[in-house]
Amino acid sequence: MDYSDEEDGYSDDGDMGSEGYYNDDYDGDSDDGSFAEEDPGDRLIPREQNYKILSEDDIQRLEQEDVRKLSHTLCISSGDSCVLLVRNNWDANKVHDEWFADEEKVRKSAGLLLQNPVGIVDIAEKEVNCPICFEMWPVGEMINAASCRHRHCVGCWRSYISTSINSDGPGCLDLRCPDPSCKAAVSKDVVDALVSQEDREKYSRFLVRSYIEGNKKAKWCPGPGCDFAVIFHGGGGSSRSADSEVSCRCGHAFCWNCGEDAHRPVPCETVAEWVLKNSSESENTNWILANSKPCPKCRRAIEKNQGCMHMTCTPPCNFQFCWLCLGGWSEHQGQSFYDCNKYVEAKESGAYSEEESIRERAKNSIERYTHYYERWATNKSSTKKAIADLQSMHKKVDKLRDKVSMSHGELNFVIEAWEQVVECRRVLTWSYAYGYYLDPEGKAKKELFEYLQGEAEAGLERLHQSAETDLQAYMADNVDEIVGEDLKKFLDFREKLARLTSVTRNYFENLVGALEIGLKEVDSTVSSQLNKKEEEIIETSVDYDDE
Repeated sequence: MDYSDEEDGYSDDGDMGSEGYYNDDYDGDSDDGSFAEEDPGDRLIPREQNYKILSEDDIQRLEQEDVRKLSHTLCISSGDSCVLLVRNNWDANKVHDEWFADEEKVRKSAGLLLQNPVGIVDIAEKEVNCPICFEMWPVGEMINAASCRHRHCVGCWRSYISTSINSDGPGCLDLRCPDPSCKAAVSKDVVDALVSQEDREKYSRFLVRSYIEGNKKAKWCPGPGCDFAVIFHGGGGSSRSADSEVSCRCGHAFCWNCGEDAHRPVPCETVAEWVLKNSSESENTNWILANSKPCPKCRRAIEKNQGCMHMTCTPPCNFQFCWLCLGGWSEHQGQSFYDCNKYVEAKESGAYSEEESIRERAKNSIERYTHYYERWATNKSSTKKAIADLQSMHKKVDKLRDKVSMSHGELNFVIEAWEQVVECRRVLTWSYAYGYYLDPEGKAKKELFEYLQGEAEAGLERLHQSAETDLQAYMADNVDEIVGEDLKKFLDFREKLARLTSVTRNYFENLVGALEIGLKEVDSTVSSQLNKKEEEIIETSVDYDDE
């Protein structure tokens, strides 16, 4: 397949590009020089896309164009061209090379024989027996719908093709002559001529699927219920996760390399480990170790489900013991139920048993995992909500435009703010998976990570709250028109939200840049500039609230 822009008719800035969340018109910063000039390649929100989003109709147009080109080049029918492309995973270059190297071999392999052409024989001189239904038919009603001499009645052909479409699924694209000894291919032209409209549509959908699934540079969007496909023009396998991120028109963003949700700045390997950990039984084992203890007598795991420390094992063991020290309960008569001296003394003297040590490590491990997982899951949920809010915000901005009498361009700051919220929520989500796998012994890196993450998260919360809460005062249904003093406040709010959007973007670019190089260095100049900008925003926020 050839996807050059000149030949397929789709340009990167045309309507075939993603209609996702990103807008390139926003300058980001004021002209006061308080921020270093951005490198377009390092932006958190990419300016250029290295992929195209395709609908089913778009795929069919590309498919038909590939068939037409190959048919013209090899001087064969479009039906035969389609057969060759399907058999070679739509790799036109491979077909070219093999065809001109040995045409006869390619024809034989694909079932494109040189005998009688497809069509109905218009001679009704005698009746012929159909090999499938064994009925006698006039020769004029017997057809050889494959490129061979085997003729069958029209009814049997239709039934044969329809059954294959509805039973074999994508296998119907490799349909052959009904004669068991014949390997002649049945082309799309024959299918379109014989079957019902419903079956033709099914066959076309199978062709669309084969066009995407047979192409190494194409994938279906993994978003729930999404029918869009993606043609990727990047190199793939890049070490920068941002280079492999795809945002579909359906709103789902995913990584081209691994197929998981977009996970910048975490590499695919870390994502795979994190996903596996979240779904594995290892955490169940840790929970058992942290929340249960073995009976000192029979070693059966026991969970403490009541308040006191007096435990009784289940029958037939029935052993009674202390939950704290696992000693026999008979040894605890007269002692406090909730202050086991024997346990405390053993702990203070370092006479912890190996089992207690393992249990303590398991408890610490599960607490640490829970800390990162809860924040990962919460931000993941917030990302989904932000995507939904962004999708509904376009209609709300249309209504707001009527209230303030401004153009879409003047109100685009609202969409930009929500786009930033969505992207930053994604980054923040996966930063917690990154933090979990940081070496606990690397204190300097851990402190740096938590500082950068904390600054970015604080900035995002300010932006998200402003975009979600402050904006509602102007979006409310009971507000018909914004004029006078209210309009002045709205203009102040616009400036505040635009500044919050800009500084939040820079906070997250700082975080992402540091994580992508393994927290090896920090640009102190940028950090000081960000802090200065943050102070200005806080002052603006205070002034706005006072008003």
